[in-house]
Order: sequence, then C-alpha cells, then structure tokens
Amino acid sequence: METTTTDTLIGITNLSKYFGTFQALKDVSLSVAPGERVVVCGPSGSGKSTLIRCINRLEKHEKGQIIVDGIELTDTRESLDKVRANVGMVFQQFNLFPHLTVLENLTLGPKRVFKISEKEARERALGYLERVRIADQADKYPRQLSGGQQQRVAIARSLCMEPRILLFDEPTSALDPEMINEVLDVMTELANSGITMICVTHEMGFARRVADKMVFMDQGEIVEISDAKSFFTAPKSDRCKDFLQKILSH
Repeated sequence: METTTTDTLIGITNLSKYFGTFQALKDVSLSVAPGERVVVCGPSGSGKSTLIRCINRLEKHEKGQIIVDGIELTDTRESLDKVRANVGMVFQQFNLFPHLTVLENLTLGPKRVFKISEKEARERALGYLERVRIADQADKYPRQLSGGQQQRVAIARSLCMEPRILLFDEPTSALDPEMINEVLDVMTELANSGITMICVTHEMGFARRVADKMVFMDQGEIVEISDAKSFFTAPKSDRCKDFLQKILSH
C-alpha cells in the first residue's frame, strides 16, 4: 500500500467503490506527486476508469479517502467545487457541445466558473487551441472535425480551466488508428510541460515515453506500481507479465 506525504498532490487511501453488490474498487491506495505523470493500465473491467472518475467525484466512493491538493473529497458542494477547479478530465467520447463552435465550447467554462470577460476567455481559448495545433478550426462546429481534432479540442477545453491535474480516460480508444498519434503527440507535449497527469490507456508506447509511474490494475485492485523502465523490463507479478505479453504482442 502506498502512503501519502506532504509532497502528495493526490492521495488515495483504502478506496472502495461498489456498483450494487459488485465491488469495482477494492481497498485501493495511490499517491501522486505534483508534476508526476502516472499511467494506469490493466485488462478491461479492472477498475481503471472507475478509479480516475472517483478523483473528481464523477463516481462516489463508499469507503476510504481521497485528498486532492489538501482538500478531502466529500459530499459537500464546497469540497467538490474546490477539487473540480483543480482537476480537468478528458473522456473517451469527446463530450463537446454540438451546437457550439470550437471556440464557444472552450470559452463557456471559464466565463461561467471564473466570471472572466469574453475577450479574456477568447484569448485564453485561442492560446490553448494553438498549443494543441488546431487554432485554425476555432470557428467550426464539432461535427465538421475529425475524431482526432475533436479530442484535441476536448484537451484544449480542459486546459482552458487551467487545472493543476489532468485526468485522461482512454482518450484514444474511440479514434481511428491514423488519428491516435496526433492526440498522443499533444499529450506527450503536455506531459513534458510539468502538469500532473493520470492517464488510463492501452497505448504502451506512450506510457514508455512519458510515465514516471506505472500502475497495473486487475479485478478492482492495484497489483503493481513501479517506474516505467522496471514495469516494462522486469514486471514483478505474473498477472502483469501476462498482461504485457498479450498487449505488447499485438
């Protein structure tokens, strides 16, 4: 079990999550330091997405504790608002508003949450669209973009809230193969910029390149935590070895 320290930005202790009688997370503990890049992997149904969805309360945990930037995540509106202000989320499906342009999708959150002006929100949005290499699409609607472009817009939308932490829930799984690299390239660039990242993904090439910490989950438990080099060259558990053998042979 990992313990949290004063250098911990996200501290998860003995976390359990149930869906009815099914236990999706079993006594999970994990600590993430500021600026750390964590990749969570494992077979389907292992609890990976549930874990990161608990970090910003998209799923409510029944037992255990989650502390984000010194704030315990509880049922109170105050704790939820404070945590969500620091945590951005990028989903499998892009979740863009189809009736709004790309630029409008990006300016909506900052204007509503931070009460900034239209001019400031627009400048911020265009800056982040530039960063994800899609500024020329600002006036288009989501339906006019490819899947890879839509996912980059979704990343820029999260960045517009200027979070300390970015969560990625299998961000390339809904994309055609030729679009995956354009999204991974943007994510790699973000990882190198110092933002704290937790990414659920099967893209092991990306994981090798950017991860400070690899977390392997199976059947609702964290089976193994290690640095990326050790994870790929000397996995400790048989379950992890078997997973890597299957996924790396494809």
